[in-house]
Amino acid sequence: MAQQVRGVVARGKGEPVSVETVLVPDPGPGEAVVKVQACGVCHTDLHYREGGINDEFPFLLGHEAAGVVESVGEGVTEVAPGDFVILNWRAVCGQCRACRRGRPWYCFNTHNATQKMTLADGTELSPALGIGAFAEKTLVAAGQCTKVDPAASPAAAGLLGCGVMAGLGAALNTGNVGRGDSVAVIGCGGVGGAALMGAHLAGAARIIAVDVDDRKLETARKLGATHTVNSRATDPVEAIRELTGGNGADVVIEAVGRPETYQQAFYARDLAGTVVLVGVPTPEMRLELPLLDVFGRGGALKSSWYGDCLPSRDFPMLIDLYLQGRLDLDAFVTETIPLDGVEEAFARMHHGEVLRSVVVF
Repeated sequence: MAQQVRGVVARGKGEPVSVETVLVPDPGPGEAVVKVQACGVCHTDLHYREGGINDEFPFLLGHEAAGVVESVGEGVTEVAPGDFVILNWRAVCGQCRACRRGRPWYCFNTHNATQKMTLADGTELSPALGIGAFAEKTLVAAGQCTKVDPAASPAAAGLLGCGVMAGLGAALNTGNVGRGDSVAVIGCGGVGGAALMGAHLAGAARIIAVDVDDRKLETARKLGATHTVNSRATDPVEAIRELTGGNGADVVIEAVGRPETYQQAFYARDLAGTVVLVGVPTPEMRLELPLLDVFGRGGALKSSWYGDCLPSRDFPMLIDLYLQGRLDLDAFVTETIPLDGVEEAFARMHHGEVLRSVVVF
């Protein structure tokens, strides 16, 4: 029998979200119902509300979450009721060409729950990133549940479900930052801040934070930056080169997703260095670079999907580091809010006032 819960719904493009009654069905084969304990307010949820992802309204928002498995459907063996889990939007299939080649972090056929959650009148909801966790309970594919140590704070652990994992992974997985490297991060919101922390965790010797907001640059130092550059006042390419002996950084992580900041990243890297794009552009954006420069500078230009993470590998390891005091996930939790505070949290996020607002149930 379906359960009635409260959830945050976006009914139309640009409309304020509302808290409504959501019907969550019992889990079917391969599915799980999770009692959500915490869910971060991510830019992607705002993109959904603004119609920037698709037009499949109404959306059940929220995806950066942790909670406890309440029930599972037929055939589920990887998690069981009572397990503390982080939800992820990369439930790998194990069968696609990427999985068969031993690269499941690129899985091209990730899956979600088959059944639909609905409004009280039967209207089907589109869950954000196949999760829909701004709700007291949600229905997901069991593969979207990654079991981790229950000693972790749900508010901190849930952030690995999206933005913090994207930033950490951009440095650790995609950028392959190593001991002694120089790293620059352009854009120091939640994702960029996590990239700074990832570079620090990897042992980078020089970590340069670039942003237009001095508040974010102040926070960046707490997250691992050794140097900061306000690109509104200073040419960031020249500043990064000056801070790296005139050479440019070994790895430059672009966490904004705009052509102009990507060009800065491209020219701020050392010869044979790496550029990692983890900021998400919009469909109309175009990039123009001299092809000779692309050839002549060598190195690698990479995109980072979800930090190229494999949840089953990365989430438990990162939670262990958190519990050891070596990865300060709590630093990203600016505030905790109730379920009906999401709309106001969107405004604070848009104005750069928070790293993360987290809904706590």
